[in-house]
Amino acid sequence: MPPLAEFLATWTFDPIALIGVLIAGGWYSAGLLAVRRRGIRWPARRTLAFVFLGLGSYSWVTFGFLGAYSTDLRWAFTTRIALLLLVVPALMSLGRPLVLARVTMGSAGVDRLDRLLDSRLMRFTGNAVFEPLFSLVLFLGFLTPFAGIVRGSLSAQWGISLLIPIIGLMTILPIFENTKRHTSFFVMVEFVLAFAAFLFDSIPGILLRLSETVLDLVPTPVGALPIWFPGPLRDQQLSGDLLWFFAEVLDVPILIILIIRWNRIERREAKTLDDLSDEQMAALTREHLRGPQR
Repeated sequence: MPPLAEFLATWTFDPIALIGVLIAGGWYSAGLLAVRRRGIRWPARRTLAFVFLGLGSYSWVTFGFLGAYSTDLRWAFTTRIALLLLVVPALMSLGRPLVLARVTMGSAGVDRLDRLLDSRLMRFTGNAVFEPLFSLVLFLGFLTPFAGIVRGSLSAQWGISLLIPIIGLMTILPIFENTKRHTSFFVMVEFVLAFAAFLFDSIPGILLRLSETVLDLVPTPVGALPIWFPGPLRDQQLSGDLLWFFAEVLDVPILIILIIRWNRIERREAKTLDDLSDEQMAALTREHLRGPQR
């Protein structure tokens, strides 16, 4: 592992990542200006979360040590992808970008946003089971020579900087924001399935750690290397250790979000029942006991 000073002081330039930061920051800033013009109070903690935690973590992952050594070190490559998929989108979501979009859009814009969130694609990616299964398939790719090809391609590395966080946002934002179309029973089933799927996320990391051969078939980089630079097999083992850790720990926020959503929906359903009159409750009970009509 590199010395802490080198880990913190190493930087690189990623033009695609810079474009992503400028677009995301510009869009959020435009939303803040629209909120201010309408006299709507927007909590400062959300802005700080989006800028410093969301965009800050994205910049650190893409421009820092992990981005600089992603082509040379397997553990930097896998860690960078895991953070861009699982951590950065979750931190961005703390800024509540969809809520900001709703309060700044007109009714037509909100309708378009709702249609997008209710589209088949977003319902598919926004299901809590999709993220761990997608992570499993993605991380299994680290066990193949394809990982070495992607790691050695600068254009592929730049594409990862933008594509992986977008996929992460497509999974986390619907889970974090959009709860109106689910019942508590649906969320309970989703939680159970997601928990089961999370158990399989550790498999790629375990296989990387235990393998005695270099799976991506990429030799040690040619040229003068730092004294701390690991050999190919040790690099792969470190990659497996870190991937195993991230797969187990960083999926926990999804489960926490599901628990929070489950609680919110149960409260909403309980309030709906409390608002019913005695006659409406009796009629609903009779309808339930009668069961579906054929």
